Amino acid sequence: MIELRRYQRAPLEVDVAFTLKGGQERLAGRSKDISLGGMFVLTAKPAAFGAEVVVYATLPGEKAPFAMPGVVRWCRPDGMGVQFGNLGARETHAITELTAQDRGP
Repeated sequence: MIELRRYQRAPLEVDVAFTLKGGQERLAGRSKDISLGGMFVLTAKPAAFGAEVVVYATLPGEKAPFAMPGVVRWCRPDGMGVQFGNLGARETHAITELTAQDRGP
């Protein structure tokens, strides 16, 4: 199978929370993988396709959660694929480090 992804993905299983843009309710989920392009969030309550969300996750090696804005690009009953919007320098660096570690030497 040919991999067509733009960014290198790394497995990442951490608890996450997400909110819909403009919403206050934080919904629970668990990440399955991450790249600079996005994240898969396993959740009982996936947001609708096209919904703008903010995903909150504490990445390995970080002390506090990042708030990562994104858009839901695909859904299934147990989760959603979130494409990240503009990430800050800290978020970009942390995700780059994770995906570089996954590639190996």
